[in-house]
Amino acid sequence: MLYQVYETQRTLMEPFVDFAQAAAKLYSNPMTPAGQNPFAQRVAAGYSLIYRLGKDYEKPSFGLTTVDVDGTDVAVHERVELDKPFCELRRFKRFTDDPSTLTRLKAQPVVLIVAPLSGHYATLLRDTVKTMLKDHKVYITDWKNARIVPLSEGSFHLDDYVNYVQEFIRHLQAKYDNCHVISVCQPTVPVLAAISLMASRGETTPLSMTMMGGPIDARKSPTAVNNLAMNKSFSWFENNVIFRVPSNFPGAGRRVYPGFLQHTGFVAMNPDRHASSHYDYFKDLLKGDDASAEAHRKFYDEYNAVLDMDADYYLETIKTVFQEFKLVHGTWDVRNEQGLIERVRPEDITTTAHFTVEGELDDISGSGQTEAAHSLCFNIPKERQKHLEVKGAGHYGIFSGRRWREIAYPAVKAFILAHDKQPQANSQSLQTATPAPRKSSVVSQAAAKKRPATALKKVASGQ
Repeated sequence: MLYQVYETQRTLMEPFVDFAQAAAKLYSNPMTPAGQNPFAQRVAAGYSLIYRLGKDYEKPSFGLTTVDVDGTDVAVHERVELDKPFCELRRFKRFTDDPSTLTRLKAQPVVLIVAPLSGHYATLLRDTVKTMLKDHKVYITDWKNARIVPLSEGSFHLDDYVNYVQEFIRHLQAKYDNCHVISVCQPTVPVLAAISLMASRGETTPLSMTMMGGPIDARKSPTAVNNLAMNKSFSWFENNVIFRVPSNFPGAGRRVYPGFLQHTGFVAMNPDRHASSHYDYFKDLLKGDDASAEAHRKFYDEYNAVLDMDADYYLETIKTVFQEFKLVHGTWDVRNEQGLIERVRPEDITTTAHFTVEGELDDISGSGQTEAAHSLCFNIPKERQKHLEVKGAGHYGIFSGRRWREIAYPAVKAFILAHDKQPQANSQSLQTATPAPRKSSVVSQAAAKKRPATALKKVASGQ
C-alpha cells in the first residue's frame, strides 16, 4: 500500500515540480521581464532547488564515448552483449584507426566488473569503468530495476545472482579464453560463491578476483548498515520494507524493496551533510558559480537514482550475509542452473589470484570485512594473494575519485597484469587441502517445488 501512496503523491506533485523548473528558467533568463527583477537570481535559485528536490530521477547513462589511451583518443561504443531478465552484461568496446594503439588494445586483459545490486544503478561505477578502460577490455553487470521486470519472468533469488555471475564468466572465457573479475561492495559475497562453485566442479576459474569494500564477514567492525541488518529480525524486514509494484509499471504485482525507501535510508545516514550540500547549491546559484552547481547536479543525479530490488533476493541477502553469516560459517548452499544444491567452498579455489581492497574510513563495509576473504581462500598460494587499505578513503573513495585513480587503481592494474596468465594447478596446495565432506547435490522433488518451475526452466535454458 505504501508504494501506491508514494506513486500517487509523486503524480500529484509532478505539475508543481514542472512549474518550479519552468519558473527557474524564466527568472534566470535576463532577456525576460521576470529575469530583470532585482530578486530574480534569488527566486530562480529557490525554484531550481525545489525542482531538484521534487523531480523524479531516472537511470543515468554511462556517457562514456571516448577514452584516452596513452595519449590517443579512442572511441568507446557501449552495447549489451547478454540480456538476462534481471541484468544486462554491458560491454564498452573501444575503436581506433591507429595501428599501434589497436595492437595494444588487443593485448590488454579482459575484466568483468560486477556492480552492486544494492540500491543504485551500475552507473555509480562510471569512474571505475572510465579508468579501467585505459588499460583493459571492460564488461559490467548492469542490473535492472525490478519494477520493470514482468512477473512472467519469475522471481529473482540470491542463487540466481550467483548463477548469472558464473554465466557471464563462462561467456568471457569462451570468447577470450579467460578473464579477471572485480566486485565492488555487495557482490563480493556472491562473486566469491560463484568462483568457489566453479572451482569445486573443476571448471576453469578466472585469472584473478579483486574484491573491493564488501561484507565478506560482516561481524568484523560492524557499521550502522551492518547493525541494522543484524539487529532487526528477518520478519521485520519482510513486514516493513517489502511492497508490491503498482499497476503503472511493467512489473506490477512483483514484491520488491522499493528504491524510494532505500533512498530514504541513504539520506537518513547523513541528513546534515545532505542538507548542507543543498544549501551550498543554493548559494552557488546566487554567486553564479556554475561549475560548483553543475558538480552538485551530477552527483545527485546519480545518488538520487535508485532501483527496486526483488524481495526474494533482498531478503535472502539479509539472511545469508548479515544474519546467519553462511559464507564464513561454511553453511551456504546454492541452487545451480539445473536446480541442484551445491555447497559453497572457497577453500576449493587454488589457481585464481586474490586481491582485496578496503578504505580506511569505510562506513559501509567496516575494516577487515573484505580482508576476511583471504582466510576463507586458504588454498590460494600466499604469493598470489594481496590486500590493500587505502588511507583516507571512505567507501566510495576506493572505486571513484582521486584516491581510486591515484592509489587503488594502480595497485589493481598491476595485480591484474601480474596474473594475466593461467597458472598450473598448485599440487602442494591441493595435497594440503582438507575438504569437508561434500553435501549431496541431489534435490528432492519437494525442494525443487520451492522455486517456480518457469523460473527453473528459464535458468536451465540460459534465457
